[in-house]
Amino acid sequence: MTIETHKHYTETIYYEIEQTAKFCKTLGSQIFEKFELKISSDEFYILDTLLSHPEICQRDLAKLILRDRANTGRLLNSLEEKGFIKRFVDLKNNRLVKKMEVTESGEKIWNECILKIKPIFTACMDKFPQEDIEILRSALSKFRHNLEEIVDLQI
Repeated sequence: MTIETHKHYTETIYYEIEQTAKFCKTLGSQIFEKFELKISSDEFYILDTLLSHPEICQRDLAKLILRDRANTGRLLNSLEEKGFIKRFVDLKNNRLVKKMEVTESGEKIWNECILKIKPIFTACMDKFPQEDIEILRSALSKFRHNLEEIVDLQI
């Protein structure tokens, strides 16, 4: 990005991505509050990630959801106290690693959440042609991978 190309932060792709992310985060929080779901949006994201990556360890989970390990640990503690996950120690490359599995109660709450939030997200996405969504997803993925090469996330 050169000064000649973009004179102001609000005219950059970084601004557009940050603002969009804030709206997505706020929408997620508002949906979980509105429907009085038994978990937070962040806890839901963890359940969803665990269900799609059942062999993931706690450290890799933190990287995937872009949370530091302490924050991830707090969210996992909350989910475990609610009975939605079980944690256990396993071996990975001859090292002990913390892993998690979603309980039957966890799957039940995940399904309840999906039934309530899916129509809202579907309605948002229906306003865009699928081709545009795929182009945007691909472009954002490439942009993120370029950033990953230069950004040192402390997770």
